[in-house]
Amino acid sequence: MKHLKYLAWRLAAGAFVLWATATIIFVAINLTPGDPAITVLGSPEALPTPAVLALIRSEYGFNEPMHTQYFHYLLRLLHGNFGESYRLHAPVAHLIGQQIGASAKLILGAIPLALGVALVLAVSTAKRARWLTGWFDFIEVTLASIPDFILGLLLLLAFSFSLHLFPSSSTQGWTSIILPILTLALPIAARLSQVLRRELEEILEQPFIVTARTRGLSDSAVRLGHALRHALIPTLTIAGVLFAGLLSQAVVVETVFNRQGLGRLMSDSATNRDVPLVLGIALLATLVNVVVNIIIDLTYVIIDPRVEK
Repeated sequence: MKHLKYLAWRLAAGAFVLWATATIIFVAINLTPGDPAITVLGSPEALPTPAVLALIRSEYGFNEPMHTQYFHYLLRLLHGNFGESYRLHAPVAHLIGQQIGASAKLILGAIPLALGVALVLAVSTAKRARWLTGWFDFIEVTLASIPDFILGLLLLLAFSFSLHLFPSSSTQGWTSIILPILTLALPIAARLSQVLRRELEEILEQPFIVTARTRGLSDSAVRLGHALRHALIPTLTIAGVLFAGLLSQAVVVETVFNRQGLGRLMSDSATNRDVPLVLGIALLATLVNVVVNIIIDLTYVIIDPRVEK
């Protein structure tokens, strides 16, 4: 029962964040200089007549009072209607649906890889020889500091142009997705490994760890069965922030590797001031952020039920 109350509270908070985001976007759009009817036409040089502009304003509801536009705007969002793209003249939900699969492959491939690499590195190197942890610290700091587009270009130079192991720009076959996934996953794995190692090194010095060792448990059992559980909560906080930002990072990665996806769609729509499309993708990114944080919060409760109290 407590878990359900906790979930209901988190869902309500998530719904508030979505409403606040939608409202901020609505206000920002309406404060943007320029005639939205001109934006819909997409070509100010066409010199549309006043009659044409009046027709567009009437069709899109631009001539209605602001509070009426806001009410209709929220009503459409509640029904899953994000409007129609100004530039592509197609429903925003349909356009997002066409591209979400390509981005989801990158993100869903990057998350488990980043988690796996971080866990292996942190658990195996915590409280080891100083020279070993020093080398891994150097590698992790380097990976965490390199911008995504630089890392992507380095991977392309090494594995596509020099070794010819993977295609440089393609969306066909499983080999085409390896370098983009690595570009997303490696910086996140580096950051998580740094945080998790620090937590493990502190916990491995606690008295209950000494007690576990005196009971004859192996080093692996102590690390995985006792220390790791206590070190995960602060690491999950960082993981939630990093994973929630993967959609925005996909903009860079999809551009570097010339891949289709939500990132490229967002970049093109922003360049062309395609307001409904920008709005739809921004709300989707917010929804992903909310869902990730709810999952992280529920994971806290599973790992340590005291968090819920």
